[in-house]
Amino acid sequence: MAHEESTASPILIRKQDGVTTLMMNTPARLNGWTRKMMDEIRAGMDAAAHDDETRVVVLTGSDPYYCAGVNLAGSLELGHPRKMHAMIVAQNQALFDLFLDFPKPILVAVNGPAIGASVTSATLCDGIIASEKATFSTPFAALGITPEGCSSVHFARLMGEENAHRMLGSEGWRPGAQEALEAGLVQWVVPHEQLAGEADRIAREWINAGAQRGFLGGSELEELKAVNARESIALADAFLGAPFIKAQAKFLASKKKWGPAAMFLAMLLSRPLWARLL
Repeated sequence: MAHEESTASPILIRKQDGVTTLMMNTPARLNGWTRKMMDEIRAGMDAAAHDDETRVVVLTGSDPYYCAGVNLAGSLELGHPRKMHAMIVAQNQALFDLFLDFPKPILVAVNGPAIGASVTSATLCDGIIASEKATFSTPFAALGITPEGCSSVHFARLMGEENAHRMLGSEGWRPGAQEALEAGLVQWVVPHEQLAGEADRIAREWINAGAQRGFLGGSELEELKAVNARESIALADAFLGAPFIKAQAKFLASKKKWGPAAMFLAMLLSRPLWARLL
C-alpha cells in the first residue's frame, strides 16, 4: 500500500492508493488564505495534477475551521492604484482558475466553518462532503464587495435563485451542514468523526468508477472561466472602493490587528488623491 506524507508547509499532503489529500494546516489562523497558503495550495494541486498515481484529490482543513477565506492583510500589497487593481484581478482570477482548470476530480471535505472564497471554490469542485460542524458563509454584501468564485451564476444553479440571494445578498445567510445539504450546496453530511473516512470512501468509489472531472449544477468550464474573469474585475473595483476599505479598517481594529488596520485607514484617508490614478 503506497503511503506518503509531507509536513514541511502549511499544507499537509497525504498520498495513498490513488487519493491525494491536501489538508490546510494553520489552525491558529483558521486556515486563512494568505499569499503563502495560496501558493502552497497551488503547488500541491499542480503536483497532484502531474502525478500519474493521483486519481482523485481531497481538500480539507485542520480543525476547528475548514478555512476563514482570503486573508486580505496577508495577501494585499500596496502600490500604484492601477497596479493594485491589476494585481487583484490577476490574483483572484488565478485562484479560481486553479480549481476550474484542475484536470482530476476534487472532493472537498468541509470539517468546520467555511467562509468566502473557501466556499465558492468548493462549489467549483466535483463534490462537497460536510461534517455536521460545518457552516457556510459568503459575507460579500456585508463587506461591500461583489460575489466571486463564479458564485454570481453558479450558486443559483446549485441552490436556486432564492437561496443564492440569501447567501450572497444582504441577509448573509450562513447555512449549517444540514441546511446546506437540503439547499443543494453540499452533497453529503456525516458526523464529524467520520468525515475523513467517508471522504476517503467516496474518493475510492470515484476511482473505481473511472470518474472524470466535472462541474456541479450542469455548468460548463468555458462559461465559468468567463464568469470568473468578469467577477474578478468587479471585485477589484470593489476592493479599491471606500466602503470596503472602511469596513476592513474597522474589522481589523476590532481584532486589535493595529498594523493592517492602520494600512487600510491610510488607504481610506488618502483615497481622494490616489483614486484619480485608477
